Amino acid sequence: MPEPLKNLISATTARDTADALSRAWPDFDRDAFLELVLPTLNELELMQRSQSISAAMQSCLPDDFEAAADLMEKCLPSSGGSLSGWALLAFNQYIAARGLGHLERSLDLLKALTPHFTAEFGIRPFIHAEQVRALEIISGWTRDPNHHVRRLASEGTRPRLPWAMRLPELVRDPTPILPILEAMLDDPEDYVRRSVANSLNDIAKDHPDTVADFVERHREDASPERMWMLKHASRTLIKKGHAKALANFGYEAISDIVATLTVATDTVAFPGELAFAVSLTNSGDKRRTVMMDYVLHHQKKGGSLTPKVFKGKSLSIASGETVVIEKRHAFRPITTRTYYPGRHRLEILANGGIVAGADFELILGDE
Repeated sequence: MPEPLKNLISATTARDTADALSRAWPDFDRDAFLELVLPTLNELELMQRSQSISAAMQSCLPDDFEAAADLMEKCLPSSGGSLSGWALLAFNQYIAARGLGHLERSLDLLKALTPHFTAEFGIRPFIHAEQVRALEIISGWTRDPNHHVRRLASEGTRPRLPWAMRLPELVRDPTPILPILEAMLDDPEDYVRRSVANSLNDIAKDHPDTVADFVERHREDASPERMWMLKHASRTLIKKGHAKALANFGYEAISDIVATLTVATDTVAFPGELAFAVSLTNSGDKRRTVMMDYVLHHQKKGGSLTPKVFKGKSLSIASGETVVIEKRHAFRPITTRTYYPGRHRLEILANGGIVAGADFELILGDE
């Protein structure tokens, strides 16, 4: 069996942290620190273990945050210390808990920390508390020689960073972080460019037109690396059939594609499959590039329908040509959806526009 994730932080991690802090500060009470952590550590999950170490640090380090920050910085490899990896998650948590009100020193410490373990979680409380000042400082990181620091500028400011506190002001209005992302569109590190794309994709969930316009402004004469990044940033918009996002990558709205949808049966017994075929004919006088996706409108408990887009395929269709695409969609038990019996609907999208549709009934086993 694989090692439990929680064991990324263990009693060894706690002892390594105690040793590093003792070397940085001879007055550090190593025994008291370990007595606060070790008795209950094995009972805790990963984040709880890190929080336990952080809480013990808050009890055993100086109350003066500036003094404590100096001690923590001495523990980092870049300052001659030895602490790195998951042990530094507790440092993130300590800084977020005790560093508010010490913005510049806290961000400076997180910047020093991030080459040894990401500080993307640690900086978010500071952005939330003092957004304007924090972003002014973080903007300067886009030119840092260390790619981990540059990535922190984009990843740490993502409005909807997974597993991290949300930044509601940036969810509401993301324009303050667009200059940060723009500064790293052509970063030499793929690691950084992917983070920029993920941040833009976050923004697209709340402000689709903002991201589509951003991509349009920056796609002209773009390098292959930038074009890949911009398309990755548009993945949610493309999946949802956003017209301008599709047009940015050559999938303009089309009126000369004639679609015919054929479903194998008008009832599907659960678990089972819906088999269907789509015939696409180019009735125009020039070749068309088509992104064909499909939408399933699932029955909800109250009887209404909710749509979900599924990726189909991209194809090029010559004038007068007909292409037939066959698909099977499985209906099976999954943890993320509860299926309800009744009318469902299948729709076919071509470059984001609905070109065909059909209804079918989903029948559950106990009916």
